[in-house]
Amino acid sequence: MKFFFVLGFVALLSLDAGAQWLHVSDDHRRLVKDDGTVFFYMADTGWELFHRCTKKETEMYLKDRHDKGFNVIQAVILAELDGLHMPNAEGETPLINDDPLRPNEAYFKHVDWVVQKAAELGIYMAMLPTWGDKWNKRWGVGPVIFDMPEKARAYGKWLGKRYKDQPNIIWVLGGDRNPDKPIHMEIIRAMARGLQEGDGGKHLITYHPSGGVSSSQWFQKEEWLDFNMAQTGHMERNNPVYETILHDYRLTPVKPCLDGEPQYEDLPAAFNYNDERFVAFDARQAAYWSVLAGALGHTYGNNNIWQMYAPGRNPKVYARIYWYYAIHQPGALQMGYMRKLFESRPFLEMVPDQGVLAQVYGQDDHSIRAARGADRSFVIVYPPYGDPVHLKMKGLKAEKVKGYWYNPREGVSIPIEVFQKKKDVEVFVPPSSGVRTDWVLVLDDAAKNYPDPGHYRGH
Repeated sequence: MKFFFVLGFVALLSLDAGAQWLHVSDDHRRLVKDDGTVFFYMADTGWELFHRCTKKETEMYLKDRHDKGFNVIQAVILAELDGLHMPNAEGETPLINDDPLRPNEAYFKHVDWVVQKAAELGIYMAMLPTWGDKWNKRWGVGPVIFDMPEKARAYGKWLGKRYKDQPNIIWVLGGDRNPDKPIHMEIIRAMARGLQEGDGGKHLITYHPSGGVSSSQWFQKEEWLDFNMAQTGHMERNNPVYETILHDYRLTPVKPCLDGEPQYEDLPAAFNYNDERFVAFDARQAAYWSVLAGALGHTYGNNNIWQMYAPGRNPKVYARIYWYYAIHQPGALQMGYMRKLFESRPFLEMVPDQGVLAQVYGQDDHSIRAARGADRSFVIVYPPYGDPVHLKMKGLKAEKVKGYWYNPREGVSIPIEVFQKKKDVEVFVPPSSGVRTDWVLVLDDAAKNYPDPGHYRGH
């Protein structure tokens, strides 16, 4: 069967001089830019950005996210919330007669504009060609428009060609759906092939599954999958997300991994209106647990922002704050603090290592996670409830040790006086402890002269 596009256009975006292409690092653990520097993936889920925001709103949102330290926005072209039939803020729908082979140029010009505005700020767009209800309608509005691989491949090829010269794009397949049937697997593979045919394989590709699983479950050995993305989801507090990351980190072939959708700030746990909502602490805990377990970065989410909740819109899953106010909730700012911390140390060389801990106070919600430099020049430990850290000092290769207690709530640090390494085990007591009183212990080889993480400005 042959498919033809009725509209024979490909409007290529101009190359932004400040953008760099992304690649998988040589050890297959992180992402790097063209110049070899590490790319710490710090994303926000702005799923409905293309669909619901005006140009003015988009500029405000992107500027705010840039200023808070985000360098990736995850957004959907064929959006979840009736994205095929409800026009975007410019009054356009994406397809003519729901046909993925008949894209509406006016709609995609707006997508082009958003991508370029992001590029001007150094922000990468992790773009979903479609939400999952358009190929696997287990729930949602739909309709299913990708009912055969040929359509998915043709649409993917068209997208890939359109954006082949735009460096600030990461392709994300899936869209909160798992491939339940063999035909679903073929549709996803076909869309990936199409994207690569269109852009010559220039852009990285990953896959966004439903809650509680990772892309590795289906696609670990697929050549097109450059890094794994999990969705640990929104069901419980103190979700041990590090288990998911460690599972993917240990797989072969080795691929980078991250949590692409953890618990959202201001979302009721388990979608239960009567339950307490996730707060900034929950976002921080998931983030530090993930990155210290080996993730290439992290994704933050806010229940009011993913849907761009605003006056006149039906709130989904109990949204209650208009998105342009919700962007100022504390969890987002604290994600920038986290990025600042990890970029202040050689992140490319960081490896998860629970073996540096001599004793861990509690498990589950109190679980202390640790990582170190491959050369043992630094150690980073996260006690989420401010429990004492019992550290095996052999984890740090140094004669003199310099350290800090980093406050992830405020992005500031308290220096620990330089000391001579003498004991096999040292006990470090955080400045405070208790519920939602998390700290990060940073210890360095003093000879390395790493910067104070509380004063470093890396973005």
